[in-house]
Amino acid sequence: MPQARRRCSSTEAGAATGDLRQAADRAAAVAWHAWGVRPGDRVAWLGANHPAQVTLLFGLARIGAVLLPLNFRLAFAEWQRLVADCTPAHLVHDADWAQAAQDLGQASGLAVHPLAALERADLPPAPDHASPDAPALLVYTSGTSGGPKAAVHTQANLLANMRIAAEVQEMGAGDTVLTVLPMFHVGGLCIQTLPALHAGARVILHPRFHAGEALACIAAERPTLTLQVPATMKALLEHPQWAASDLSGLRAVWAGSSLLPAPLVEAFHARGVPVCNVYGATETGPFSIALPPQHAMDHVGSCGWPAPGVEAKPGSPHGDAAELLLRGPNIVQRYWPDLPACDADGWFATGDLAQQAGDGSWRIVGRAKDLIISGGENIHPAEIEHALALHPAVAECAAFALPDANWGELAAVAVVLVAGASASEDDLRSHLHQRLARFKIPRRWFFLPQLPKTALGKVQRGVLAQQAAASIVVG
Repeated sequence: MPQARRRCSSTEAGAATGDLRQAADRAAAVAWHAWGVRPGDRVAWLGANHPAQVTLLFGLARIGAVLLPLNFRLAFAEWQRLVADCTPAHLVHDADWAQAAQDLGQASGLAVHPLAALERADLPPAPDHASPDAPALLVYTSGTSGGPKAAVHTQANLLANMRIAAEVQEMGAGDTVLTVLPMFHVGGLCIQTLPALHAGARVILHPRFHAGEALACIAAERPTLTLQVPATMKALLEHPQWAASDLSGLRAVWAGSSLLPAPLVEAFHARGVPVCNVYGATETGPFSIALPPQHAMDHVGSCGWPAPGVEAKPGSPHGDAAELLLRGPNIVQRYWPDLPACDADGWFATGDLAQQAGDGSWRIVGRAKDLIISGGENIHPAEIEHALALHPAVAECAAFALPDANWGELAAVAVVLVAGASASEDDLRSHLHQRLARFKIPRRWFFLPQLPKTALGKVQRGVLAQQAAASIVVG
């Protein structure tokens, strides 16, 4: 099994370099013999990106146990709710989260272990209880509506996703992948990191994203692939070293987002780096629909085509779009403990509204629950947001529905301006009038210092609507 590096610094990388297979075997032995972990048991992880999180996942899979990565951005009370829901008996932590882990262990009755506990070499090998149907990974959804649910990824799901993602990204032993997104989420863990290891590639693992460190690493270590999201793409573009950084080692940047602002994509394309979108959800691998490099520049805004082995079809219609349904070997079948995630035929309803082009490619236009129906007309928030994002003074924005006695609903939008920039409501209205039908122009405007978001960075439109309705947001 290949090696993973934590940073670009050779001294820090050397300290973290090791054989992942041997480390996974040690983790399995410790969990089985020292902690008494058995098939089906859950073990939680709290920490920044670290090779030990990967080796713990592999080690637990060997004995048929399950890894629960905790989102370190959550509040303490949220950790407690997740732990109470899926009842892990053990919690492994890194040095930075030692105190938080001890507090959580004391409050929730968990046995708490530092990373060093995984390094014991005096234990016999653990028995092999690996099974395709065995759950291997629990990942909680972001909970934008209702409470978060844990998607149960089996070993077969994870292996299928590794094969699919490696094939589409054409990964091989000669590739180097730079991972900067958090591995407590399937994006950072499953889109590139695990597929790269499956393909025998090298992984450079940063504990957290830092724009300057990422650019320095891209120039010095010359990774061939990396995964970003709109927020990190924006941070890279705004960093003082963006223009001077050598990006020539990258053969593609993959972006894990259903909706990518065109200006961000075009800035990478101007540097000769194709931006390849990958669409998915916590429940779908998440490598489900992908835009390959050869179409990255002529299909800007598209998510591409279903990945090998993944099927996509339209579900319930919503005007000119329909809810996207997915089926495939990497898609989870249940939520913890035993709630169905798919229908009887294995189709997962994504909740996302999509349109399919004549060439078979798919474009996501928004969430079904976010659709604005004003005077009988359907308005997709993404249409407004994409058009506004083209204005140079707009840093980010979010459109949402507000109730209206005459129209049923009306379109509202919250706008965050670029630091130091100025633009009035009239300026932005004029900008939109050149790009959108009149009925799609927002009727209510709110200028905010920042947008409310979940711990995973998703805009909370419901919170915006509540604040606007209660006149908390100042327009």
